[in-house]
Amino acid sequence: MSTDGNKKQFWKRNTAKVPGSIQHVYGAQHPPFDPLLHTNLIKAGNKPQTTPGGKPKKATTFQEFESITSDAWEVGDDDDELLAMAAQNLNIEVVMETANKVIENHSKQQEKQRQDDADASELEEREEEEAHEEEVEEEEEQGEEEEESTPEVSFASEPSPLSDGRLMKSLSEAPIGSPKDAAGERVSLHRQQSLPHRPTIPMVARMADQNTSGTPVMTEREASRLDKFKQVLAGPNTDLEELRKLSWSGIPRQVRPITWKLLSGYLPANTERRESTLQRKRQEYFGFIEQYYDSRNDEHHQDTYRQIHIDIPRTNPLIPLFQQASVQEIFERILFIWAIRHPASGYVQGINDLVTPFFVVYVFEYIKEEVENFDVSSLQEEALRNIEADSFWCMSKLLDGIQDNYTFAQPGIQRKVKALEELVSRIDETVHVHMQQYEVEYLQFAFRWMNNLLMRELPLRCTIRLWDTYQAEPEGFSHFHLYVCAAFLVRWRKEILDERDFQGLMILLQNLPTMHWGNEEVSVLLAEAYRLKFAFADAPNHYKR
Repeated sequence: MSTDGNKKQFWKRNTAKVPGSIQHVYGAQHPPFDPLLHTNLIKAGNKPQTTPGGKPKKATTFQEFESITSDAWEVGDDDDELLAMAAQNLNIEVVMETANKVIENHSKQQEKQRQDDADASELEEREEEEAHEEEVEEEEEQGEEEEESTPEVSFASEPSPLSDGRLMKSLSEAPIGSPKDAAGERVSLHRQQSLPHRPTIPMVARMADQNTSGTPVMTEREASRLDKFKQVLAGPNTDLEELRKLSWSGIPRQVRPITWKLLSGYLPANTERRESTLQRKRQEYFGFIEQYYDSRNDEHHQDTYRQIHIDIPRTNPLIPLFQQASVQEIFERILFIWAIRHPASGYVQGINDLVTPFFVVYVFEYIKEEVENFDVSSLQEEALRNIEADSFWCMSKLLDGIQDNYTFAQPGIQRKVKALEELVSRIDETVHVHMQQYEVEYLQFAFRWMNNLLMRELPLRCTIRLWDTYQAEPEGFSHFHLYVCAAFLVRWRKEILDERDFQGLMILLQNLPTMHWGNEEVSVLLAEAYRLKFAFADAPNHYKR
């Protein structure tokens, strides 16, 4: 430990470099330090010290530095000395001088802006006068020409019904494209260019596209595909294999509800049995409601119901449809009954998202307009009950194939994330090594991809299109989804390689820019996923290193 004199000497000598010393703060309220303006604040002590011989002083060892700074945070006379130095630096005259300079610059900018506006107005008036003079000259020339060509009959005296008692002599009188308007546009353009740019914010979760909204104009190809679907569905026994082939490339909105019910196994292929099956399954679901739903406040069920009740408002919060009280009550009943009937897993956060595609698709059975802002209370009670029961059973069919994703420790997701890591290391080693270099673990971003089936990464309209293929693909939700995730990750190859730190990579991977995606982007993604599946699924030696 050095003496008190040495300590004070050290603080005085190194005021600009001591941890915790008061420094100039730059920003909106404090302009950068100007040496020319504040010459009286420049001190010789801020210059690097040299030895008497002119050579730079040799750096002290760490032990020496530690010994002379060991009292850095002790409370004593040094603190008072630092405060005195700070007060000396914050000279009131300098502060006032800087403030006056800022005010003066602002006044000059305001005066310049007013001058520009005055010049623009003067230019506008001058052009208007010139245009008026040209009109007068043209009128005189036109009158002379008409007198020379038709001296006996003069149409100039007959007012035109389109000109309010005067002739339209030239294009310069037309209301569109006049010099006055042109000058006004130039002034407007000048003012717009001086304003800061404001990006257009898209509707975040809009579901509208050619397959999920309204009744847009169909192309010839889409009409032909719709006819093929109707032909397959019209037979007494639907050919499910043919229906899967047609559905792989997307299902038209008009036949999506019945197609999803058939492909999920909810409805039988036999047409005659469908109505009785629907009635029986719907009655069975509401029997569960009567039997179990009142137990939601029981001690051994209240935690489950409480978590569901918390998660439901978070489900697609930007879509008004899902913020309606009646819709949230439907979701609560569906999720609670499913959790009661599947005690091995119970309710797990993320399952709430899996209800939404089924609910939207089955609402389309009863409406033709856009569903985003549709008020479900306008539907008949029977229609709402049918939508609720159908959504429950189809979600149950989906979860039956991936239930190990939601049992204790979620082993299904663990296996799939590991498989994704191995697959990406084979198909794009550069991306894989880049993420390893910055210590990004696949579990940190891909867990959500598996748990929510990419629903948090894609707009709902894209999820519905994606699920058309998942319904058509054997083990689509459990097996094919792995290859979709791999194709999805590699799709952002350039953006991933551009990030050079852990934080940047994680922000990118958790906020991928898919808001403007539609059917075309999803179709390309699915095609790439199918190529990966064809190359790796049946080639274990190729799949693993």
